[in-house]
Amino acid sequence: MTPDNDPVPPPFGALAPNAAQAAIIALAHHSGLKRGAFRPMLSRLVTLLRAGPVDVTYQGASFRFYHQASATERGALFNPDYNREELDFLRSHTPGGGVFVDVGANVGTYALALARHVGPRGCVIAVEPHPVTHERLAFNRAASGFAQVRLVAAAAADADGELMIATDADNLGASHVVTGLPATDATKVPALRLQRILDEANVTKVDALKIDVEGFEDRVLMSFFRDAPQALWPRAVVIEHLSREEWLEDCLGDMIGRGYRETGRTRSNTLLLRS
Repeated sequence: MTPDNDPVPPPFGALAPNAAQAAIIALAHHSGLKRGAFRPMLSRLVTLLRAGPVDVTYQGASFRFYHQASATERGALFNPDYNREELDFLRSHTPGGGVFVDVGANVGTYALALARHVGPRGCVIAVEPHPVTHERLAFNRAASGFAQVRLVAAAAADADGELMIATDADNLGASHVVTGLPATDATKVPALRLQRILDEANVTKVDALKIDVEGFEDRVLMSFFRDAPQALWPRAVVIEHLSREEWLEDCLGDMIGRGYRETGRTRSNTLLLRS
């Protein structure tokens, strides 16, 4: 397996699936095996055939997926329709040349799909604080050739400063802010208000935003909508609701009170549109 701190990782394509791995991935794509319950088993099987990540395309972008310890990367590797409803919603409300903001970008499965959609005249801001995940995101952006993606190596928060984040060892994509006593394996990262992130990117309008920060969504959004000018409020929002029991405030209710309406809901996310 190629370590993330390898100073010269092999170029994209060098780790393309071998014939046996490609057959398993194709079988998943065209069968019920692409469902979540089967993905860990498929990941182990692919790893037995060759250890390490695999280089594939997903939603028109190039990815090196470390699927063994990331639910998001397993999902995108084995299911070509992974998060398709959310992606189609965001694309439908983001024009070519538009602006998309991805808060909690992980390895880029939303950010790079939207980068392809907005094109070289558009702008995508991808916010990802975890050092390892951010490095993988940067590799995938370079492999895809999307210069319109601006990477932000910080956690979005309700105040500028620093935060501690911890990671589930079995799922790198589930990094979360530690709000109590820091875990022994927590990592200190920079923290920036969402408005500051947009201001530093010279963004004056946001077409769509996706946020998935493992229960910290309310802290990011409540402060943003309280302080930011309405010109910066995104028209379309996808917000993960799986960890809403960790919210200190009802940010969904706050958004609805500010003129948003719920237009759809998936297992993981709520889809909102500003009137």
